Amino acid sequence: MGKVLKEGLGDIQEAIDVFEYMAGEGRRLFGHTTPSELKNKFCMTIRRPLGVVSLITPWNFPIAIPAWKLAPALICGNTIIFKPSSDTPLCGIELVKIIIEAGIPRGVVNLVTGSGNVVGRRVVTHPDIRGISFTGHKETGEFILKNAGIKKVGLELGGKNPIIVMDDADLDLAIDGIIWGAFGTTGQRCTAASRVIIHKKIKNKFENKLLKRVKKLRLGNGLKNNIDVGPLINKQAVEKVHRYTEIGKKEGKLLCGGEIVKGKGFFYKPTIFTNVSPNAKIAREEIFGPSLSIIPVDNIDEAIKVANNIEYGLSSSIYTNDISNAFKAIEKIDAGITYINSSTIGAEVHLPFGGVKGTGNGAREAGILGIEEFSEIKTVYIDYSGKLQKAQIDTHD
Repeated sequence: MGKVLKEGLGDIQEAIDVFEYMAGEGRRLFGHTTPSELKNKFCMTIRRPLGVVSLITPWNFPIAIPAWKLAPALICGNTIIFKPSSDTPLCGIELVKIIIEAGIPRGVVNLVTGSGNVVGRRVVTHPDIRGISFTGHKETGEFILKNAGIKKVGLELGGKNPIIVMDDADLDLAIDGIIWGAFGTTGQRCTAASRVIIHKKIKNKFENKLLKRVKKLRLGNGLKNNIDVGPLINKQAVEKVHRYTEIGKKEGKLLCGGEIVKGKGFFYKPTIFTNVSPNAKIAREEIFGPSLSIIPVDNIDEAIKVANNIEYGLSSSIYTNDISNAFKAIEKIDAGITYINSSTIGAEVHLPFGGVKGTGNGAREAGILGIEEFSEIKTVYIDYSGKLQKAQIDTHD
């Protein structure tokens, strides 16, 4: 999908890490034990697999995201229909080859390629499939919920993630995180930082420093050394980003970029707008490319209000040295993830990943909660009294 080599290797390492982590979860598929209200009776819960589950994955992390889903689905005991993105099917094929080589029995993991309209629709509506895990566009997630029937559905549907920079922040550290969050993976992450909410006191100084750094970024073939930004996934992605640039020119001031790079490859110059209104389209809609909006604010309360002024709620970040600001952000930002003095990207596999509002339906991937998406609870009662006991109405002689 065009990642620079270091990021591509990170994609692979994340898959290694999540398989290793979920292998450990296989030793602690926890249930609960609790006392019964009756004598000589034992109560507990156990986890059971759903059965057949379908995994529908995107192109931007063509190894890591399938691994996030495959590892817990397998460790919970399910069989799998895996549909990788049509933009990156070869990565999915190679991953399944590795799984087969590792000894997974025949028929447990089944890869099917094809379009969402044909293959995707079939796995969503098939009556024998009991669970669906999908990462991708919000509109597709809504289609899945409307058409899946009575299935367990986990959705991760994107974000419009803010980085708040307060007037007491370490600016150089903040800029490191913003460049990584906005232009790493060419902005093609659901956790990408597409909005910087900046305190007005430091706005000019911040923009001067940021521009100097961004103009030094090197675009090119991700397999070459010293490349910072790779291509977008395809021509349609380039056209989409450029449409938002044209919108942005009417909504804010273009500081840099905003151009399609001529020649071979789907390259787009890192783009920054400033003086953007919180209600602007470029500040509210997911662009999924190297486009960043700078929104000035007066204080922490306004910053949090602006951060929440979107339909998504995946990742968020604040740069500050004030503990009060940090804890206000943790408490009040509507997001599944909040970073303090770090970028919006960099999730670790042993912590839950997911969001609120339009980002999803409450499911979490990775971490101990990652197994909940692919298992269900059975409650067990064991009565060893040797007689019929009636809960709630037993008289207890």
